[in-house]
Amino acid sequence: MALTGPQVIVLATPVFLALIAIEYAVGRMRGRDTYRLNDAMSSIGLGVMSQITGLFVALFTLGIYSAVHARWALWDLPADSPWVWAGALVAYDFLYYWHHRAGHRIALLWASHAVHHQSEDYNLSTALRQPSSAWLAGWIFYLPLALAGVPPLVFAAVALVDLLYQYWVHTQHIGRLGWFDRWFCSPSNHRAHHAVNERYLDRNYGGILIVWDRLFGTFVEEDEREPCVYGTRSPLRSWNPLWANLQVYADLAKDSWRAERWADKLRVWLEPPGWRPADVARRWPRAGFDIARVQRFDPSVPRAAAWRAALLFVLLLGAATPLLWNAHQLGAFALAAGSAAILAGLCGVAALCTAGNPSER
Repeated sequence: MALTGPQVIVLATPVFLALIAIEYAVGRMRGRDTYRLNDAMSSIGLGVMSQITGLFVALFTLGIYSAVHARWALWDLPADSPWVWAGALVAYDFLYYWHHRAGHRIALLWASHAVHHQSEDYNLSTALRQPSSAWLAGWIFYLPLALAGVPPLVFAAVALVDLLYQYWVHTQHIGRLGWFDRWFCSPSNHRAHHAVNERYLDRNYGGILIVWDRLFGTFVEEDEREPCVYGTRSPLRSWNPLWANLQVYADLAKDSWRAERWADKLRVWLEPPGWRPADVARRWPRAGFDIARVQRFDPSVPRAAAWRAALLFVLLLGAATPLLWNAHQLGAFALAAGSAAILAGLCGVAALCTAGNPSER
């Protein structure tokens, strides 16, 4: 029996967690620990939330792709051809580049993608930090594959391969890799992508191949003389998974509501992130970004609260595993109830991680 996407993620999760443990141990041995418990739980929890959200929207996104493929495909490509699979993977990665680039240059798409960049740490747990609203518009970028005749099964598989590849590049413990860095997305290339330094901002969008960035003028090399500073230029300053997914949408909606001109109300969503109508910026100014003043969000947590948060988090991971594995067999009520319980638990973990700073929950 073929595995579903969520089941593949369940099977991969022990590998993800084992590699996180290895990276943590290596960091401790090198005297360069890149982990904080609160941040890592936040990132992994957002990944769990994204997978659970996907249970409810997969039929929508894959359904649209399948419908376009069935009605308007220009060719009938065989699903058993290795050339179709190889070509589909390269084509998907090319379209991913443009999807990723648009996610940094169009505010509405950034509102979703920002979740992945909110962590002010950079480690393998950051790779698991995924948004829950990418399904709203992300599927549009991959419809050319449906029109070209790539079967839905092949599309779903290469999309998963492209995503899984990007896990290992989220580390600070692998340096430059010579020729590999010139052709592929690598840890060095992707560290630059996650940085908020002016030199690195909005660069290196490639998923598997970095050649797309070299071809289209968005490539930058990591420079050891300018260490990467991670996070976003409008910091989240919260561990709450709901707010992590809603923060940028809320800011855009507020500016859109306040704008006087109707054209500006629309432009707020379509301009690059950070653009604001002149009248809104004048009446409700925001402090400019100053990298020299960046301070990580790291509220102190009483030891007892930290232990309770960690225990609850482990229990939630244990509960999410059977939910994701059996989701295709569960009824709507059981699926919704289980998902709501896990989401509530993740919010509880966030609250415990700010137990010593209740104003920052």
